[in-house]
Amino acid sequence: MADIVSIIRLYEQERQAGGAAAEPLPVIDAHQHFWDLGENHHPWLCDAEPIPFRYGDYGALRRNYLPADYRADTARHRIAGTVHIEAEFDPANPVGETAWLERLAAREGLPTVCVAQARLDDPEVAAVLAAQAARPMVRGIRHKPRAAARPEEARRGAPGSMDDPAWRRGYALLAKHGLSFDLQTPWWHLDAAHDLARDFPETQIIVNHTALPADRSVEGLRAWRAALAGLARAPNVALKISGLGLPGQPWPASANAAVIRDAITLFGADRCLFASNYPVDSLVGSFDAIMDGFLLAIADRPEAERRQLLHDNAARLYRF
Repeated sequence: MADIVSIIRLYEQERQAGGAAAEPLPVIDAHQHFWDLGENHHPWLCDAEPIPFRYGDYGALRRNYLPADYRADTARHRIAGTVHIEAEFDPANPVGETAWLERLAAREGLPTVCVAQARLDDPEVAAVLAAQAARPMVRGIRHKPRAAARPEEARRGAPGSMDDPAWRRGYALLAKHGLSFDLQTPWWHLDAAHDLARDFPETQIIVNHTALPADRSVEGLRAWRAALAGLARAPNVALKISGLGLPGQPWPASANAAVIRDAITLFGADRCLFASNYPVDSLVGSFDAIMDGFLLAIADRPEAERRQLLHDNAARLYRF
C-alpha cells in the first residue's frame, strides 16, 4: 500500500476531480454517547471526585451532550445512523439509560440502536439481561472487565476479569438473548479475549477503541500488533477503529494513519468499523479531524471496502 503522503495526494486529487471523496459515503457511527446530566446520574460525570481517565482532565465533558450537539459536530458528514454505547449510567438502574434513550430517539431521531449496560458478575445479571434484551433498541451489552494498568502487570484469572467464573457465567447468558458484546480492554488482555471468543463462539465480540494502542513506541506498537493478530484468528471478533487520541495532543492524523491501516490489515476490511467515540474524543480532536483522518487512511482502498468500513459492517453487526 501507498505511504501516507501518497494517500493524502490521492485524496486531494479525488476531491478536486469530484470523485468518490467529493460525494461522501454514508457513515454509521458505531460508538457514540449522549447524556443529560440534569435528568440522569452518570457518576463519573456528576460526582465531584473525577475518576482516572486515559485522556487526563475530562472536565469539558461535564455538560449535556444531546442529538442537537452531535448533529452540529457532524454536520459536514453523511451520518446514516449511530450506535449509542452505554455511558457509565447509574449502575443501580442500568435499564434506566435504555428507557431514556428510547424516549430520546423517539423525540430526536437519534440514536438508532444501542449497546446497553449490564454487570456480568452481578448476582442479578440474568434479570438485567432479560430486561435489556426486551428493549427494541438494544443490540448488545458492554461491561468493562477488570484490566491491569500496564502490560507488565497483566495476570490471568483476576476477579472481575474475562477469566473470572462469575463474570463468565453472566457472559454465557448473552447468546440466549441474541446479544453481542462490546469489549473495552487494553491490548495486553487480548489473549483472554481470544479464549473468551473461542469458548463462546456463538457470541459476537466487538472490540472497542482499537484495543487502546496508547504506547506509540516501536516496541509498544509491535506488541499491540502481535496481540491483535492473535485475536484476529477468532472469527467471531470485530474491531472498532476509534479512541486513537493521545493525551495532551491534537488528534494526530499522520501517526494514526499507520495504526488504522495496520488494524485493517490484521482484521480485514470486513471486520473493522469506523467509530468516533464522541463526545469523549472531543477532548483530543474535532469530529471533522477524526473523520477526515480515517478517510485519509483508507482513501486508497476500493469503494466497496470503504463502504464496509464506514457503514456496512456496522449495519450488519448491530443489526440495523
